[in-house]
Amino acid sequence: MDTEKNAAPNHDKTGSSGANTPRQQKLRDLHDKISGKLRTPIWNLNNSLMFSDRLSLSRILYFDNLYRQIVGNTGIICEFGVLYGSTLSLLANLRGIHEPYNFLRKIVGFDTFSGFNDQLTDGERAQGWEAGDFSVPENYEETLTELLDAHEAYSPINHKRKFELVKGDVTVTFDTWLDENPAAVIAMAIFDMDVYQPTRHVLERIIPRMPKGAILAFDELNYPLFPGETVAVHEVLGIHNLRLRTDPHNAAQAWCVIE
Repeated sequence: MDTEKNAAPNHDKTGSSGANTPRQQKLRDLHDKISGKLRTPIWNLNNSLMFSDRLSLSRILYFDNLYRQIVGNTGIICEFGVLYGSTLSLLANLRGIHEPYNFLRKIVGFDTFSGFNDQLTDGERAQGWEAGDFSVPENYEETLTELLDAHEAYSPINHKRKFELVKGDVTVTFDTWLDENPAAVIAMAIFDMDVYQPTRHVLERIIPRMPKGAILAFDELNYPLFPGETVAVHEVLGIHNLRLRTDPHNAAQAWCVIE
């Protein structure tokens, strides 16, 4: 669940009544008031620590926990549903912290960058979701590429790009990507596409590339606003076959280790 998503009308994936609550606006106002006065060499550190809220920090800790579990395991990381790229940026920095010399730990992000397509289920439409929800500005992937390059510059072996963005409908692009990357082993797959059709498509194809010890992470499992993700997981993998775990600070997220 990306806390920066432009949620559909009357929906906020964080569980609050609106995407711009008074508390969040207060932090933004204070950021605008104070940030211009921070002139120290560690401005970025001060900025990050002072204005990150509980939700943002808990998400960082959540992904840090997941990342630590794959250190020492072979494979790349795939995120399905990138949006603005906050999780990709975080993963790139976690790689730089936990295994800076692992140049084979590529991070691959898949997204339409134009929001949901029109192949939504009746249940998803009943929740108010429409084609185009969660879209980003045109050509945003170019800006995201610049951002990820900037993050990689802080780590060793920074002349070698260790990320990839795959734009388009994942029900088409993922099959092509698998064919073009026969050597790819997937150590962690993060599902944040929210809806049934693309989630099921990827699940049906990704498991053969994931060894024991790999992690499947879901952003909307057991989450009523997005029933399609749970339905897809149940139909393909069987909920009863999975040892699902969650984080006490991130109720909608769940993960399991392939056993």
